[in-house]
Amino acid sequence: MVVLCLAAFMATLDVFVVNVAFTGIGASFAGSSLADLSWVLNAYTIVYAALLIPAGRLADRHGRKAGFLVGLTVFTLASVGCAVAPGLWWLVAFRVLQAAGAAALTPAGLGLLLTALPPDRRAGAVKVWATTSSFAAALGPVVGGALVELSWNWVFLINVPVGVVAFAAAMRLVPESRDESVTRLPDVPDAVVLAVAIGALALGLVKGGEWGWTGAAALGAFGSRSPASRCWWCGCCGTRRRSWSRPCSACRPLCGRMSRPWCSAWAR
Repeated sequence: MVVLCLAAFMATLDVFVVNVAFTGIGASFAGSSLADLSWVLNAYTIVYAALLIPAGRLADRHGRKAGFLVGLTVFTLASVGCAVAPGLWWLVAFRVLQAAGAAALTPAGLGLLLTALPPDRRAGAVKVWATTSSFAAALGPVVGGALVELSWNWVFLINVPVGVVAFAAAMRLVPESRDESVTRLPDVPDAVVLAVAIGALALGLVKGGEWGWTGAAALGAFGSRSPASRCWWCGCCGTRRRSWSRPCSACRPLCGRMSRPWCSAWAR
């Protein structure tokens, strides 16, 4: 349980620890605006949220231990990439990989925790696991502030020894687990559409002041969010398995005014 909680702590910590490193990161990448720097955080949170469910389903189907180890490896290697990134957008790209790793290890770790313990201990274990994540959120700014005193690179490098120890311990101590009842593949297109929708909204909010709130670029960002989010809604509730002319009741108010080109692939 300690290994799995440690990995969850590390993944959650990285959402909050970077906030206090913005000044140092901006100083290293001269000419970067605050709006550009915000993508160091935005990219992580958007991709992490969008991939949690698909990654969890993949782990259930192909093995939770394998999913946990792959996610932990990707997260740790991406942390090294973040620390040595030669430019801001390289840092953002490595943050995307870091988020993908975190999204894989988080649900896989919880699944391993639940299957490794007897039923009477599961409720307590989930409370400990959730408390660990909450503690990471509270501790993030403190840890980040201490590490930034050395260098902002240490905000990411601190994950490397923790990741190596967690990987070695998981290989040795954590039993394999999978859900044989899960046969469907995860709905990756829906996750991509969700990420695009949230990313477009964040882009419009971040760059709206620079572009002008009524400018074509800002309106385009906000406008692209609406069809994308509607596509995601339709995919989640199963509209794409219905005919275009008969959406489900939950989606009917949203789909009534949606243009066919945006959702024709999802409505089939």
